[in-house]
Amino acid sequence: MNIIKLIVLSFAFTSLFGCSAQQKKTLNKSKDNNTVLWLVSGKDLRQPSYLFGTFHLLCKDDIHFSDELKKDLKSAKEVYMEMDMDDPSTMLSALLYMNMKDDKKLSDLYSPEDYKKVEHYFNDTLHTPLGMLQKVKPYFLVAMLYPRMMNCKTPSGVEEELMKLAKENKKEIQGFETMAFQASVFDSIPYEWQAKELLKNIDSFPYYKRQLDTMIRAYKNQQMDEMATSIAKSEFGSDEYEDLLLKNRNRDWVNKLKAIMPKESVFVAVGAGHLLGSDGLISLLQSQGYTVDPVNNK
Repeated sequence: MNIIKLIVLSFAFTSLFGCSAQQKKTLNKSKDNNTVLWLVSGKDLRQPSYLFGTFHLLCKDDIHFSDELKKDLKSAKEVYMEMDMDDPSTMLSALLYMNMKDDKKLSDLYSPEDYKKVEHYFNDTLHTPLGMLQKVKPYFLVAMLYPRMMNCKTPSGVEEELMKLAKENKKEIQGFETMAFQASVFDSIPYEWQAKELLKNIDSFPYYKRQLDTMIRAYKNQQMDEMATSIAKSEFGSDEYEDLLLKNRNRDWVNKLKAIMPKESVFVAVGAGHLLGSDGLISLLQSQGYTVDPVNNK
């Protein structure tokens, strides 16, 4: 798997599923919430900007962009994603930051019995020798399981297809964060906890697959309230690191958007989980005085 996608998926699913009860509050119940595309206007904006909730892993045949989305992207000056995935240096830095610090190895984080279980899964099911991945941050290894949860042989990401659309429209792609930052966040989360999450995903693979199926179905139907409800019931991730993975990042992005949007119209495409709840981008932008309206995205 592409290293950048590995790190993106790691962030995607910990951010999407690792939310506290407070974060899981749904939007106001309304049929208007059945969209993942939102228009930001008012306050100091001379022209609107747009929020689009992505899903980092879908079957390629399930990724479609509406005429409205294409029109909005075309009208924006730049596209902002979580990272600038179009920049070749992002791949190079991914290779630099994927390993654990202090020469830690995966075998140091498990009992001999549990390590054997993980090793057999990677060797026999993923057909990837675990010895090659001894120093990789465990949560990046968790992301290697997600493609196997998909009901197709060609999983892709909404961002990948959106990048193609942006290039067709000659739009520059920018990133809110660097690879160094994203990798450093996982250095702030104990590797032992990450290793437990990896083992938990292996042991409960059918359960997590069902959870992901439910989430994907809600996303494809653009049912934001249903997504929030599914997150609330999910056992993915942990509330313990929610500030690092979700809240702090959302606040930082909003601060950056407050400086960017008055100057130019931007099309923001980030994981749909970042839009939801009282600490999501929609609520945070509204609290700053902006009007955030749902856009029909059929």
